[in-house]
Order: sequence, then C-alpha cells, then structure tokens
Amino acid sequence: MALDILILLLVVAVVFQKLWSVLGTKPTETRPISKESAEKIFDILMKENLRHSQKNTVDGGELNAEPNTELSETEKVLRQIPRFNQESFINGAKRAFEIIITSFANGDTTTLKTLVGKNLVKKFDEIIKQRKADGITAETDFVGFNSAEIVNAKIDEKSNAQIAVRFVSEQANVLKDAKGNVIEGDENFIQSITDVWTFEKSINATSPNWILVSTKK
Repeated sequence: MALDILILLLVVAVVFQKLWSVLGTKPTETRPISKESAEKIFDILMKENLRHSQKNTVDGGELNAEPNTELSETEKVLRQIPRFNQESFINGAKRAFEIIITSFANGDTTTLKTLVGKNLVKKFDEIIKQRKADGITAETDFVGFNSAEIVNAKIDEKSNAQIAVRFVSEQANVLKDAKGNVIEGDENFIQSITDVWTFEKSINATSPNWILVSTKK
C-alpha cells in the first residue's frame, strides 16, 4: 500500500508540473490550479487506489502475496536441513548419477568409494569382481535425463538426512562376453530407465557432500 501511495504522489506531482508549465505561460487565459482542486484530484486517485486494492484482495489476496498453501511432509523435512538448496542438490545428484553409473560400468571402484556408502559400494564391488571373473564387460552410453525430482525426505534418530530422488534417464546398456559378443542389452537401443536413489548426509556435517546409500527401480 505504501508503494502505491508513493506512486500516486509522483503521478500527481507530474500532473501538476504539466499543468503549471501550460497554465503558467498563459496567465491571461486561465489561472493556476487551486489548492482545493489539487486536493480533489488527489482524493479521487486515493479512492480509486483503495477500490483497486480491495478488488485484488477479494479476488485472491494482495498482489505479490505468496499463496497460503500447506507444506508437504517432504518439504517440511527439507526446511530442517541447514543451508539446503533444492536446485543445487538436484544438479549435484544428477551429476553424481552420471558419474556413478559410468564408473560402475567401467569397474572403477576408486571413484565409487568417493560417492557411494560403504554397504552399497561393497555390493557394487562384488558385481564388478564377478563380471571380471566371468570375462564379462559392461558398456553404458548415458544419453541424458528426462526428469529428476525429490520424492521423499526424512531425518533419522542419528540426525542423518536422507533424500530420495526419482531419475528418469535415457541410456544404452550392454553386457559382452570375453569374445566381445553381446549377451545382454542392445548398444543401438536407447532405454528410458526409472531409478530411485537415496542420498544421505548428517545435518551437522560441515561438508556439502551427499553419498548414495540406496538404489532401486
């Protein structure tokens, strides 16, 4: 409301200036606008502004007011995480997703250990070792994301925040035997794959890094 009044005052000032520039050059034809007339003009503008403001309130709240919507349980949890920024988190999660699936396909456990929790990296390592023993190689061609969104969040009794993200990505995955023959997948076929990955971090940690602790389709 204060801003609206200020704008109206500026409008009135400009109107007076225009009138004065015209009327002041022709003193014999007309007189400068009187104080009473100025007050009437200002009063009309104020009433019009009040009517407009009341209409906006009735039609759905004051202008620029945030909608009074109730937060979801997930949003409530996210607000409890210090310095959490949803956009930055999603961008980081997408980057981690791409690195992890590529490292897993390449058997790069060194990289996996920096991004994946101990229990999960142990499972990844077992699969990688079994593939090597069987002479199987994996190839992953990551095309891109169709979507990535937070679907759940919680904080456990140890103050660890866990955020589940649903990724829908396009990939071409194949497994080849020791002779290079494709035994699973098709390198020319791009699949749309849905994964739900859970990332974890202590809310008391000073590091901004999250680690992957769970994966499921």
